[in-house]
Amino acid sequence: MAMSWLNEFDERLAALDAQSLRRVRRAVTPEPGARLDVDGVSLLAFCSNDYLGLAQDPLLRQAVHAAVDRYGVGSGASPMVSGHSVANAALECELAEAVGLPRALYFYAGYAANASIVPALVGEGDALFSDALNHACLIDGACLSKATVHRYPHGDLARLGALLAASPARRKLVISDAVFSMDGDVADIAGLHALCERHDALLLLDDAHGFGVLGPQGRGALAAADLTGPGASPRVLYMATLGKALGVAGAFVAGPESLVEWLLQKTRSYTYATAAPALLAEAVRAGLRCVLGAEGQRRRQHLAALIAQLRRGLAPGASAAIDAAGWTLTPSQTAIQPLLIGDNAAALDAMARLRAQGLWVPAIRPPTVPQGTARLRIALSAAHQADDVDQLLCALRSAAAGRQAEAAAVPQGVTP
Repeated sequence: MAMSWLNEFDERLAALDAQSLRRVRRAVTPEPGARLDVDGVSLLAFCSNDYLGLAQDPLLRQAVHAAVDRYGVGSGASPMVSGHSVANAALECELAEAVGLPRALYFYAGYAANASIVPALVGEGDALFSDALNHACLIDGACLSKATVHRYPHGDLARLGALLAASPARRKLVISDAVFSMDGDVADIAGLHALCERHDALLLLDDAHGFGVLGPQGRGALAAADLTGPGASPRVLYMATLGKALGVAGAFVAGPESLVEWLLQKTRSYTYATAAPALLAEAVRAGLRCVLGAEGQRRRQHLAALIAQLRRGLAPGASAAIDAAGWTLTPSQTAIQPLLIGDNAAALDAMARLRAQGLWVPAIRPPTVPQGTARLRIALSAAHQADDVDQLLCALRSAAAGRQAEAAAVPQGVTP
């Protein structure tokens, strides 16, 4: 009997190991501040998307406890049956008001939301235009849609404009991250919107990493681009997640009444999945009040100071060891601060050296990022203190120096 293809998985896993591409989960327990217990070891963490430090906030905990007493734990059914609680309904109204758009729809998860929103908007015979560095959920949604997909170079609006102009499709959808999750840069939202206006296209923005942090009162990247409120555009759908700066879980999409109603009717991950429980909706409502209030502003100002501190410490010329190692910081002004290393094994080595010094900074490798651009993805949070950033900078210098010393000790012509 011929060997079954099922027996090939050991070889495939070995191939991942050979390329330094196998991923490993770790068991984590939160600790005070920005620390995590990771597999039984306390580490200072620079890996979380909890940008405002709300995930462990007492006000959110209290909201959950009160919600459990009132609603119980589970929602029991999909939103279209009986899972749409009073808390979920109130949250949708508050999210729409927060982002200055007519209506919002609350999803149990961001990935599922984007993977279903896109196919609900376009299909066979339509045209879809996607930034080359979009998140996987947008890419998967594009594939599921069966629309003709045009992938334009990252941030290249001239190329996008040419593709839009050349497309004969009547329905055109442009999809883009607002803040790119692995690079930390912000899309030219005004430019994207202008192109959509010119070519009668719909724009879907994924602001997972901007909502709560960017814009006036943390209302997001779309508000920062002045495309919300009374002047809100009818050709923009705004999606954001609630498990990052809001500190909880889930996602929402907001936009014109008719578009959101269409998604309510046609988005499969909304119709056929059990609704998010009310306890999460109440936690998000508490987080949203914090984000929009004075405390949210204080946290954003503190986060901005930490970003500036890190960038000064990693600027060219600030560390001879880091310069010699060839590690370079991307031009990001957001909480996502990627330090490009290049080689997969070298990125893993840097991560291991930092962990040996008591820090957890994740190494990000292909296919999450393009080949040859493996990096340390440094994620800052309002839960960090200035001393934490100083500790990270010292550890990075030490890791770079150690790497260089080991490389210099290897005889010429021998691979380390």
